[in-house]
Amino acid sequence: MSIERTGGLGGVHGLLGYATSPGSSSFTEFLAAAAPDLLPRGDGGGALVPHGTTIVAATFDGGVAMAGDRRATAGNLIAQRDIEKVFASDDYTLIGIAGAAGLAIEIVRLYQVELEHYEKIEGTQLTLDGKANRLATMIRGNLGQALQGLAVVPLFAGFDADAADAGGAGRIYSFDVAGGRYPEQYYHSVGSGSLFARGALKKLWRTDLDRAGVIRVVVESLYDAADDDSATGGPDLTRGIYPIVMLATAEGTSRVADDELDTVVRAILADRESRPGA
Repeated sequence: MSIERTGGLGGVHGLLGYATSPGSSSFTEFLAAAAPDLLPRGDGGGALVPHGTTIVAATFDGGVAMAGDRRATAGNLIAQRDIEKVFASDDYTLIGIAGAAGLAIEIVRLYQVELEHYEKIEGTQLTLDGKANRLATMIRGNLGQALQGLAVVPLFAGFDADAADAGGAGRIYSFDVAGGRYPEQYYHSVGSGSLFARGALKKLWRTDLDRAGVIRVVVESLYDAADDDSATGGPDLTRGIYPIVMLATAEGTSRVADDELDTVVRAILADRESRPGA
């Protein structure tokens, strides 16, 4: 954080004063009080800014997978072909973004700091429900921007080590633009292609999915979304652009390598070539 952005040395002293005062363990609340100009904000041009599109998540035996296509659109134009929309928010949770892309990425970065700040202040991590509640509060704070067309609608998932079933479990949460938080069962999708992706997930998801199986399911659901939604980008073998697929398990979060995704994508394409109308 530069001295210029915080009003010179006086601004720095002000920040130090806030930082050493007792109060909430929320970094967002600290920033709102000490330097509100650093909070994520849009420019009001909701129709022109790039938008992220489709995110999917599905549970499996051992955790949860989240995947996102790579296309961002601005109106009828492709604004970016290789945007990344799925991130690790901490060691055991994932967040995917749909909506105004630039604002959403800023919110993700602030949320990552929010979780780290809480852990440093309190000396412990939030529960998975607590992390989802914190994210809901941040989304609710963006309601004014959403009403101007700069909506941010994330998908949140993580490995819950405290789940009742032995060994923990993957859990998924969806949100609305007003900060409503909704636990989802088994799978969910958000974004412009979510209707088509959810239909694919409903047909493909099974209770006995393993790691390889769930990767195939989420990639295929994005392929189906791209087949019917122009704002969702399919895998691009020519440019080597594949969906972002991440996993949250008892070992933490990890990203599936493009080499592995290439094999999965080619298998899906081979199946579709044999049944082009399916």
